[in-house]
Amino acid sequence: MATADQLKALLKSHADRDDERFYSIALQVAAKEARQGHNKLASDIKTLVEKSQKNSKLGVASSKPLPFAHQPKSELKGLLELTPANVRISELVYSVDIKERLEQVLVEQRQKDKLNRFGLHPRRKLLFTGSPGTGKTMSAAMLATELKLPLYTIVLDNLITRYMGETAAKLRLIFDHIKQTRAVYLFDEFDAIGTQRGAPNDVGEIRRVLNSFLLFVEQDYSESIIVAATNHPELLDQALYRRFDDIIPFEKPQLEQISLLIKNRLSIFDASRLDWEEISKSALGLSSAEITRSCEDAAKEAVLNFKEKISTKILLKALNRRRSGSSSSSKEK
Repeated sequence: MATADQLKALLKSHADRDDERFYSIALQVAAKEARQGHNKLASDIKTLVEKSQKNSKLGVASSKPLPFAHQPKSELKGLLELTPANVRISELVYSVDIKERLEQVLVEQRQKDKLNRFGLHPRRKLLFTGSPGTGKTMSAAMLATELKLPLYTIVLDNLITRYMGETAAKLRLIFDHIKQTRAVYLFDEFDAIGTQRGAPNDVGEIRRVLNSFLLFVEQDYSESIIVAATNHPELLDQALYRRFDDIIPFEKPQLEQISLLIKNRLSIFDASRLDWEEISKSALGLSSAEITRSCEDAAKEAVLNFKEKISTKILLKALNRRRSGSSSSSKEK
């Protein structure tokens, strides 16, 4: 029979509509039954999974909207990138404060008509700050998924040019699209255009871009959600802060979030004998993305070595490798 952890993982993946994970766990159960000599049950489970996967593939075209329906207009190609978004809030591990603030955004957006009747407006201009890998981009994707909206990422490399006035004109096109098409719009690495005016490296065109952004975002009364994300909030011009409805600082996970993050990522494996105290202390200081990748590295090593369980030794080795890589990258910078 399936273990308690596998049953919980099956239910969670079903609730999150994560079909691939659901099938993977079901096949794990089948493999376990086969090892115990329950060949008929294992065969039945495998057959049901294969049949379900086949039906799911056949139904994809009719059940999901075609992505090109949301593709930006020709004049915006290269400026807006339609980004796939399939991240549920239940999949992400946040501190209590961050989770409450993001849930508040979702509640206000879902009940925006109720707020409007009282002359109130939902939060929709958000600034995410924090070091790399702490969940800023994933949270923008989560908002798009939960609100069933397309996610557009602004391509800053193509937005910023050296010709006077051209960048501001492109920015106007983007804000016209924001007004016309309700979606989540992500300005990633926002410090590239939000740098303080008067800074030592300030150049005229960037200053004009910032002035244009301040004007456009202040005049924007659309129903779209604008998310600006930066790893360097200290570089942002102070005038930007009052243009946002909420400023959410993302942080690296603490001990409680670390163990939950690892348990979620390794839910299909038997992790009952892991030394959680040692693992959590070893992972402290790593970002959520680095911890997730460490879990994937450990899982791959366990699978390729025909082991059924994730060991503390394997996971610690993966975490230490990520820490070494992170330290080397920081020194190079």
